[in-house]
Amino acid sequence: MTRVLIIDDDTSIRQVIAYALADEGYQVDEAADGEAALDLVARQHPDIILLDMKMPGMDGWQFARLYREQYGHLAPIIVLTAAQDAAQRGWDVNAESYVAKPFEIDLLMARVSAISKGL
Repeated sequence: MTRVLIIDDDTSIRQVIAYALADEGYQVDEAADGEAALDLVARQHPDIILLDMKMPGMDGWQFARLYREQYGHLAPIIVLTAAQDAAQRGWDVNAESYVAKPFEIDLLMARVSAISKGL
């Protein structure tokens, strides 16, 4: 079963995504910021990471850098961002994909599904 880690400081967004993923059979972990996410990763490595870029504390850029320094390039990252240039945010952290906020849950699920099939 594919394990997805959702990293986003917005509880409502995390809950909606977690519900949709669980409904499709994914195992889901959640973190409100990069620091909490690194703690989770130390205990259980995800197969896919959904990463918000702007969060208080450790943001998405810092998380991606530290994650790759500590663990290498293990899990594909899908960037979730409200930035005008979502593609650039994905490029900034060498993400496999990106989804601009606000997003359609079906689009996000399609991106997760496409990446999980390639694992």
